[in-house]
Formats: sequence, C-alpha cells, structure tokens
Amino acid sequence: MTIEACAGIVQRGDPERFRLAMSAPVAARRRLFPLYAFNVEVARAPWVTQEPMIAEMRLQWWRDVLAEIEAGGEVRRHEVATPLAEVLRGQADLCARLDDLVLARRWDIYRDPHADAAALDAYLAGTAGTLMWVAARLLSEQAPDAAARAGYGQGVAAYLRAVPELARQGRIPLVDGRPEAVKALARAGLHAIASAKRQQFGAAAPALRGAWLAVPVLKAVRRAPMRVERGDLALSGAAQAARLLWMGLSGR
Repeated sequence: MTIEACAGIVQRGDPERFRLAMSAPVAARRRLFPLYAFNVEVARAPWVTQEPMIAEMRLQWWRDVLAEIEAGGEVRRHEVATPLAEVLRGQADLCARLDDLVLARRWDIYRDPHADAAALDAYLAGTAGTLMWVAARLLSEQAPDAAARAGYGQGVAAYLRAVPELARQGRIPLVDGRPEAVKALARAGLHAIASAKRQQFGAAAPALRGAWLAVPVLKAVRRAPMRVERGDLALSGAAQAARLLWMGLSGR
C-alpha cells in the first residue's frame, strides 16, 4: 500500500499518465500517482466483466471508498484506496468531484450510444475533465477552474484515439461520425485547451501537461478526420518524453 505500488498500476494501465506524473517534481508525484491509480481502477472496472451488475458493483465499491474518505473515519485497506485517502483526507470537495467521475464511467458498462452531443460532452467533462481538475487542485489549492476545460480537451483527444477499439467492442462511440462532426469535436477540444492556456497554473502546471500533449492529436484530426477511423493518432512514447522534457525545462 505504497506510492510505488500506485506508480506500478499507472505504469501498466496508463503509460501516458505515468510519463506525465514522472515529469512532475517528486513531491507532486506522491499526490498524482494515487489519483491516477484510482482512475486506472475505475476506468477498467466496466471492462473486466461482461455482467453489468458486477461492473456496477465494482464502481459502487469505489464510491464507497470515496464516501469513507470524505467522512474522515476509517478507510478500507487497499493498495490504492489507502494512499488515495492520505492525499484526499479533509478535502470533501475533491471526493465529491471524484464521485461524479465514477458515476460518469457507468456509460462504459452498457452498449447504449450517447444520447446526443451534450451527453458526450458531459461524459468527457465528467471523466477526463474532472480528473485533471482534481489533479491540479491536489498540487495547488489556487489552481484555476480552467483545469477542467483543459482536461476536457485532453479527454476529446483520448476518446478520438479510442474510437476504433470502442467500435470493436460493439460500442457506438460517436454521436455523429461524419468528417465535419468529428472535426467540430476536435475544434471544441482545441478551444477548451486554448482557453485554459491563458491561465496561470503555478505549482499545478504539471497536472496540465496532458492537455498540452493532446494539441497535436486534435490538430491532426482537424486536418484529417478520417485518421480517427484508421486509428493512427498515437504519439510515440519517445515523442511524448521529448515534449515533456521541454515542458519541464520551460516550466509549463
């Protein structure tokens, strides 16, 4: 039940966020890794079983963990829940936002498409947007709310990259798969990130780096939306590492 165990979970389950966390100062990593490990566990809960009821129970388990942390009493011992409690203790607002994240993940359990564009936006804001907002607040209580917008933009990029796999899983990921609609979604992500870039994040800056990394992906979709269907939007690990090194050196 250590930070190292959380780091291992993130490295295996979300290599991109592992690189993002490793680009942060050591003190920041100790707050980011439990959060990102929590996100790995919640994100994969709907996918490890074909039984919706079991998936619902897995998500409810994490809601119960958050309720225990928010209550300030004893929290069940678990390799992620225990370190998560240490970084969230006394921060009821963050626990409440993470509860919203868990609820947003219920969409992943079922095969129903998003009802409309607003529902897809709410899913992306509730998952990636919430995660980045909480990460920023863990690093700085003064982090602007624009972190949620940046997270939404990162979520758009990640979701567009996941479209082929979601389709293979029998899901209908896009409300409108026409090229112009896909380009519009990419533009919305870029606009959200651009609006966040105008803010000063100070000590919370490392939590925002995933959004800055998403910009080339979104621009690629804006230029050629058919790349989403082809599934050729991934940034190489080496390219990510180089960009993160530059961000760290430049203080972004």
